[in-house]
Amino acid sequence: MEETKNCLELTKEGMSQVVLFFDKEVQKIRAGKASPQMLEGLKVDYYGNPTPIEQVGNISTPDARQIIIQPWERTMLQPMEKAILAANLGFTPQNNGEFIRIVIPSPTEERRKELVKKTKQEAEQAKVSIRNVRRTANETAKKLKDSGTPEDEIKKLETDIQKFTDDFIVKIDKIAEAKEKEIMTI
Repeated sequence: MEETKNCLELTKEGMSQVVLFFDKEVQKIRAGKASPQMLEGLKVDYYGNPTPIEQVGNISTPDARQIIIQPWERTMLQPMEKAILAANLGFTPQNNGEFIRIVIPSPTEERRKELVKKTKQEAEQAKVSIRNVRRTANETAKKLKDSGTPEDEIKKLETDIQKFTDDFIVKIDKIAEAKEKEIMTI
């Protein structure tokens, strides 16, 4: 009984992590609307150390079309600009000596379709990860069966694992659908 409960908890936790990761990845896909997440993972050369850009300045979005990066040290303007250009994110930073402004261009129809395709690929990868968590959970259930856990308890466990799988795949679909709608809305 305790083992089956533990197995279900681990399954739910694993699947929740997949959905959270997917949601974060989808936020990075830019739909023509400015967001600080677009620069997430970008490293700036900070006195010889690659440092996340959000740790060397303040990132804000004054409106839906631009991102402003206010460095904490003026000397960081050049390295920030260089890092943004090197990341090849599809936009050009404008350095005015005080801060960096990034104007987000509206994506073309073709670019929108590419972004939708990328969203679908990310969703598919997330679903594969969910199914991998399910497989691991089912293997655990099989081991529990071999170690003497009653058959009906194992059947219930397998049913619950499948229910979690279905629920989490629906969550992924909803996130992907919302992102696709956001991308295709001009």
